[in-house]
Amino acid sequence: MFDDRSPIYQQIADQIKNEIVSGALKEDEQVMSTNQYAAYYRINPATAAKGFQLLTEEGILYKKRGIGMFVSADAREMLLDQRRNRFYEEVVDSMIAEAKQIGIPLEEIIKRIEWNG
Repeated sequence: MFDDRSPIYQQIADQIKNEIVSGALKEDEQVMSTNQYAAYYRINPATAAKGFQLLTEEGILYKKRGIGMFVSADAREMLLDQRRNRFYEEVVDSMIAEAKQIGIPLEEIIKRIEWNG
């Protein structure tokens, strides 16, 4: 499940984010505990805890003392907004810049997108 492309705690956070975006995890739904997560994936509990802490700091998860971690009410919408913004910044803006540099008119790009859509 984990690879060498980024720290394991970041991959844990990304996996949980993907589950929220896909709808596999819903708002106010409890997520596995850090110990359950660590046991299931055979990783250090501190590593799992670091991934969960990252999500808590971002407002994606919240903690109910003595009960566990839960998906925040606005987590999915927050993640979708982040991904949309990243898509425009990383894909669309760079595509437009490249098109301008090589002389492709914006209208041609729009036609191509509409044709493929």
